[in-house]
Amino acid sequence: MLLPKSTFSGRDFKADLTAGFLVFLIALPLSLGIAMASGYPPIAGVMTAMIGGILTSFLGSARLTIKGPAAGLIVIAIGAVTELGAGDMALGYHRALAVGVVAGAIQVGLAVARLGFIGALMPPAVVHGMLAAIGVIIISKQAHVLMGVVPQASAPLPLLAEIPKSVGGENPEVFFIGLCSLVILFGLPRLKIPALRRVPAPLVVLLVAVPLGMVYHFETSHSYEFIGHLYSVGPQLLVQLPADIGAAIAAPDFSMIGSGASIKYIIMFTLVGSVESVLSATAVDSLDPAKRASNLDRDLLAVGIGNTIASAIGGLPMISEIVRSKANIDAGATSPFANFFHGAFLLLFVALLPGVLQRIPLAALAAMLVFTGTRLASPNEFKHAWKVGPDQLVVFATTLVVTLATDLLVGVGVGLVLEIVIHLVRGARLRHLFGADIEATVLGSELELIVRGCAAFTNLRSLTRHLDRIDPEVRRVIIDFSGAQVVDHTVQERLHRIADEWPDRQLVIRGLDGHCAASGHCFAARWRRREVG
Repeated sequence: MLLPKSTFSGRDFKADLTAGFLVFLIALPLSLGIAMASGYPPIAGVMTAMIGGILTSFLGSARLTIKGPAAGLIVIAIGAVTELGAGDMALGYHRALAVGVVAGAIQVGLAVARLGFIGALMPPAVVHGMLAAIGVIIISKQAHVLMGVVPQASAPLPLLAEIPKSVGGENPEVFFIGLCSLVILFGLPRLKIPALRRVPAPLVVLLVAVPLGMVYHFETSHSYEFIGHLYSVGPQLLVQLPADIGAAIAAPDFSMIGSGASIKYIIMFTLVGSVESVLSATAVDSLDPAKRASNLDRDLLAVGIGNTIASAIGGLPMISEIVRSKANIDAGATSPFANFFHGAFLLLFVALLPGVLQRIPLAALAAMLVFTGTRLASPNEFKHAWKVGPDQLVVFATTLVVTLATDLLVGVGVGLVLEIVIHLVRGARLRHLFGADIEATVLGSELELIVRGCAAFTNLRSLTRHLDRIDPEVRRVIIDFSGAQVVDHTVQERLHRIADEWPDRQLVIRGLDGHCAASGHCFAARWRRREVG
């Protein structure tokens, strides 16, 4: 049985209702913006958020996660729509829905086969490099929308190079709305007034941007003159929605599902979506005041079912989303009902007040995405990678650059291969990379695991499997790495997270004092110098 009995234990309906409402205020504009940036109709993002809230709350195990569309999947989604449609974005959208249905079904299969742990095995440097690349790509595309300019380029690097040109040719009214939105998003969290800092910045953006769009009469097509230049504005600069949510339902087109392009995007949706969901679930567990551990298989099952249903009716793929989940915890959520309420509020708003959504300027949504992109590609990510070790910075930067130059799948693949090459250079044997040598000994309430050969992300499951099967009577676990040639960053970080999830058990790591360290960081990769002669 995958579902823990305590999923809804300790709930406080009032707290969950309040948290759900606050998350709804954040999720509404973000869902619209993510959908538009993905090449999907804006309402598709809201549909996914509703399904992620109303349905998956009763399927998953990660109690405080918010499920819905995420910026991390924008690059894959827009790539699928563009490539599968061969220039016809409407056709590409329907074919991308078919890809989403299959990817969701595969996620369900992975969960049933209890393979949810796979996402937790990805090296952090590769994951963060991938996310940073996604952030840069989002910025490269949305910066032009924020300024009301249609760029000539389409690839990320040329789009970035074209930003100075767009700054010189921006539409002043559009750019003013976008600039005000950016100032709010970056500035509001920095205010020293606690009451204002608690107000969701996206809500404030809407409260400013919507009236500005009305003042500038975006609802009617017209031209205006500014410093001797003529500019045009109109309804095309506002969110476009169907008359009712029923009209938003769209059917997948499976005519190209067996093509190489479809298979590529199925792999990317499955891989990236599963990795992001699993990592978000584990990160949210560490933020949970009650320190409740999620069943990753059950959570992936919920995401897979949600993705299959959302894609089948015209929605975006979803994940367990970290930013909205953190906002959920900060707002005092206690159970999955907060996620449910966030989805219910979205449904009520779209059903009762669709006209309000059609007043939202696209520049405001673009600003929210640019803000999200800067957080994904923050300079702090480079600093963190350097602190963990120069090797991790190289893997991070390589994944980032290759992804920008090629595509997501190639970038991740190159990052993983580079990580393996580094281990081999440090003395790991190829056969040890994919099969850990572990000796387990139980003495009373103490378990000792002696690891030989190599402890890396490639064989981490061999180690965690021992930890998953610990007898309840064991109170102290000792992991001895003195006989391991290489102990990588992924292994040490994952062990630290596991230890945090143990309420009444101690984890002791020993045997690393004689190893070289990539840096002074506590989770830096370690390896033994090979003896010469």
